Amino acid sequence: MKDPVEQGGPTTEAVGAMARGSESVRRFRLVVAEGPQVGRTWDSTGDRATIGSHESNDLVLDDRTVSRFHCEIWIDWEGAHVRDLDSRNGTTVDGLRIKEAWLREGSLVRLGKSSVRFAVANEINRLPLSSRTDFGSLCGSSVAMRVVFAQLERAAATDSTVLIEGETGTGKEGAARAIHDAGARSKAPFIIVDCGAVPANILESELFGHERGAFTGAVSRRIGAFEAAAGGTLVLDEIGELPLELQPKLLRVLEQRHIRRVGANEHTSVDVRVIAATNRDLRNEVNAGRFRSDLYFRLAVLRIALPPLRTRPDDIPLLVERFVKQLQADSEQAGRLQAPEMIATLQRASWPGNVRELRNYLERCLVFDEVPAEAATAPDAAPSAAIEFDAPFVEARRSALASFERAYVQELMKRHQGVSAAARAADIDRNYLYRLLNRHGLR
Repeated sequence: MKDPVEQGGPTTEAVGAMARGSESVRRFRLVVAEGPQVGRTWDSTGDRATIGSHESNDLVLDDRTVSRFHCEIWIDWEGAHVRDLDSRNGTTVDGLRIKEAWLREGSLVRLGKSSVRFAVANEINRLPLSSRTDFGSLCGSSVAMRVVFAQLERAAATDSTVLIEGETGTGKEGAARAIHDAGARSKAPFIIVDCGAVPANILESELFGHERGAFTGAVSRRIGAFEAAAGGTLVLDEIGELPLELQPKLLRVLEQRHIRRVGANEHTSVDVRVIAATNRDLRNEVNAGRFRSDLYFRLAVLRIALPPLRTRPDDIPLLVERFVKQLQADSEQAGRLQAPEMIATLQRASWPGNVRELRNYLERCLVFDEVPAEAATAPDAAPSAAIEFDAPFVEARRSALASFERAYVQELMKRHQGVSAAARAADIDRNYLYRLLNRHGLR
C-alpha cells in the first residue's frame, strides 16, 4: 500500500482528510471517466462509498465486468483509501492492481471496463456522532467509536434487523447486547447462536427446532433458538459460517416471520428481532458466491462496522481504566498499569486480537504480577515484533509498517531540532511528517 507522497502526487493531507479526532471529513466526488455510465457523478455525504453493479451501492455501474460489490472508498484523518472487495476482475489505481491503497487527488480507479476518477471538494461532511463515551460494555471517546455509538442508538430505537461486522475481539457480542438492553425488548430473552461452532448437520435443529422422530436420536420435541427468543432478540454470531443450504431457510424466516421445525408440516409464527454478527466482510462473501446476496441485504438493513483497536489508540487510556476496575487491581497495580509510560507502550501495540486481547494482556499482568515498575512491553509493540502470519497480508503489513514508522520517527525527532529540520533530514514533506507524528501520538 503506497503513500501518495511515494506515488509522486500530493500529500495525503492535501488529499483532504481533516485532523485526527475531527468530527468532519472532506467531501469527495466520484466521476465515471470510462464505461457505460461515463459522465455520471456522485458526491459523498459521509466518509465512505461503495461502488459496484448492484443497486444498493452508492455509485452503481451498469457494467457486466463490475462485481456486485466491487470496491469501497473512504476518507479519514489519514487521507483517502480504496479497498477491493474480492471483486471478480480486480481493482487498479493509476494503473496498479491493488488490494488496498491510498488515493490522491485525481486518481483513476479502474473496475472492469469502467473507470472512476476521485476528486476532493472544498466542502466538508459532518459525521453523526453520539455525545456518549460508552454504550453497554463498549467504551471509547474517539470519533470512530462515537460514530458507532450513534449507530447503536439508532438501532436500539428500532426493531430492524442489524448486521454487526468487525474483527475478532472488537466487541460484536457486546454491541448486540447493548442494542437489546437499550431497546423495547430489553425484558425479553436474549439468545446467541454461534453458527461457526454448531455442526452443520444439527444447526437447522438448533435454529428452528425439531419434532420427535424427525431424525435418528430425536426422542422428543425440541424448541429452537427462534422460538426460545420469542419477544426478544436472537443473535446469529459468525453468520458468515452459515451453510449455503440453510441460507434460503433463514431468508424465508426473516421475510415471513415464521419457522417450521425439522420434521413438522405446519409453520409456527415467531416474534423475534435478529442481530447478525461476523468477522468477515459479507460483501466479499457475496462476490465469491459463498453467501446469498438476497440474504445479505435482508440482514444488512442496519449495518454497523466496529473499528479495530489499532485504529483508535486514543481510546486505550479509557479502556485500561475500565479493565483495571473490572479486574479489581489494587491501587499499586492500577497506578502502574495506568502510568503514562505504560499507556504509551500499549498505544504502540498492534493488538491483532483487539479489545479482548488488551483485556487478557492486562489480566495476565495482574495474575502473574508482572507489571514492570516502568514501561511495559505490550504485544508487538517493538519494531522487531514477529510478523503476524495468522493475519491477512494487508493487516500484517499495516501492523509491521506502523511499528517501523513509530520507531523511525521517534529516533528522527531525537536527532533533529524541530519538524522542519527532521523532515529535511528524512527527505520527506513536512506536512507528511506532521501526519506521522499525529498518527503515532508523538506530538
